[in-house]
Amino acid sequence: MNPDAPAGPAKPDRPRTPVSDAEAARAGGDQVLVLSPGVTLTLGPDALLLSGQLATKPDRSCLCIALPGSRGTPSSIPYYNVLWAEITGDRRWLRIDYADQTQPHHVEVRSAKFAIPELPIEQATPGAGDQVASWVEQLLDRAYRGSARCKRAWVLVNPHAGPGGADRIWQDDVRPIFEAARMPLTVVRTSYSGQAVDLARELDIDNYDIAVPCSGDGLPHEVFNGLAKRPDARRALSKIAVCHIPCGSGNAMSCNLYGTHRPSLAALAIVKGVPTPLDLVSVTHGDQRTISFLSQALGLIAEVDLGTENLRWMGATRFTFGFLKLVMQRKTYPCDIAVKVEIDDKEEVKRHYRQRVAQPGREVSKTGEQPQGPADKQSSVSSSAADATDRPDSDDSLGLPPLKYGTVMDKLPEGWELIRHEKLGSFYCGNMAYMAPDANFFSAALANDGFMDLITTDGDISPLKSIGLQLAVESGHFFDSPLVSYRKVSAFRIIPRNQETGYISIDGEAIPFGPIQAEVHQGLGLTLSKRGAFEAPGPLNWDTVTTSERLLA
Repeated sequence: MNPDAPAGPAKPDRPRTPVSDAEAARAGGDQVLVLSPGVTLTLGPDALLLSGQLATKPDRSCLCIALPGSRGTPSSIPYYNVLWAEITGDRRWLRIDYADQTQPHHVEVRSAKFAIPELPIEQATPGAGDQVASWVEQLLDRAYRGSARCKRAWVLVNPHAGPGGADRIWQDDVRPIFEAARMPLTVVRTSYSGQAVDLARELDIDNYDIAVPCSGDGLPHEVFNGLAKRPDARRALSKIAVCHIPCGSGNAMSCNLYGTHRPSLAALAIVKGVPTPLDLVSVTHGDQRTISFLSQALGLIAEVDLGTENLRWMGATRFTFGFLKLVMQRKTYPCDIAVKVEIDDKEEVKRHYRQRVAQPGREVSKTGEQPQGPADKQSSVSSSAADATDRPDSDDSLGLPPLKYGTVMDKLPEGWELIRHEKLGSFYCGNMAYMAPDANFFSAALANDGFMDLITTDGDISPLKSIGLQLAVESGHFFDSPLVSYRKVSAFRIIPRNQETGYISIDGEAIPFGPIQAEVHQGLGLTLSKRGAFEAPGPLNWDTVTTSERLLA
């Protein structure tokens, strides 16, 4: 996985023959803005191009760009990195705020300030003064192509997420980027587990476009479930795009949507995020119904996660420690599994994957940053989701969709495949591809295909083979291992046997041990992604899958 897409001003081109400002203006038309003294800003195909030398001096609130090279040598800022542009100081200055890559996996806000020259009397014709304002609007259109500007954000900060530090991450790495993008912010600091469920249930959803948990994957889980408990659950889930600033141990949601577990890069991806419908899963256990956006697990993986809660201070290392401890014990988990199988054969799974990623509108642009297309097609968060998916239940004033297969307390539906497992190693069903950085379990996962990806492994294997499976996850060969059963399913029921206690994980959160049943709801939720799909690649050994398809998976 290459989790951190390039960001920041591009390297300058090779020196070009200097041209006059007048020649540049004539060549570029409305796309070229000539400023004093001798500075030219050009709207290029993929980036804002800057040429000339600056005579202005930086002030305390603004860092002017020091253009490299000699006069006529351009510098550039990718449109993806442009956060805002505006005319300030009684129309005397043009200010451009952008995200600058100051470290390999970190961006910070920088500003460029340019003097706007006064027009000579002979050029001061009606409308001439609007040239800069018109150019600024064109720049913002390109910078936010496919994404809404000034998204109203409801931010939740969990100070206890993962190894801690979410408060500092929010204040130092994320908030400056959101403020530079002129996003109205409402910030809430959570103080106890489950608080976000209550807050989301009572949220005035008409006041916000996005919810932004700064946490591990637990807080997004609470937000989805809070929205799901509302009387207007379907409307709430389709209107509020649930995003994620990674501050925890796993940070799977951020890895899948933005291709990174770095907070500042995730913040930039949210600013430029594309509205993306998201499959959600109803999980019934006892008389409860829980909404899942990420995964459902029993066995080794669930115990590695939940059984190491007391080791959160170790960060992601706790998962490795827990895994090695369990594989040496060769622990197994007897159970009965009933499944509504949709695609059973691995080759058919591959074919389904290729067909989905090859659909029109899912291609990656040449810059690899944002989808190309008319900006007005995705002018708002909620309208884009409505256009992008066929929702089976269009009445958004209602609560959650009814359960097609009933609950775990009902009789097993007809036509389900029931398999008795005496020595199960792991049962792992996922809505997303990555469960943590470099943990690509579900190679064929797609954001909105209406299926869950289900893997099962045998627990009665040697520790060496178990470790080999884990290494196969990181190398991209896990899917093809003969020790792995991989299927696309729309529903399942799992019934533990010969165990009074154990671990069942829903999005990394523990639920009471016992039978569970789950079914998927296609496109019920909404999020923002970098390109309108998951960032995690398909298996590296799918030779017939193109690089673009891997980026889109």
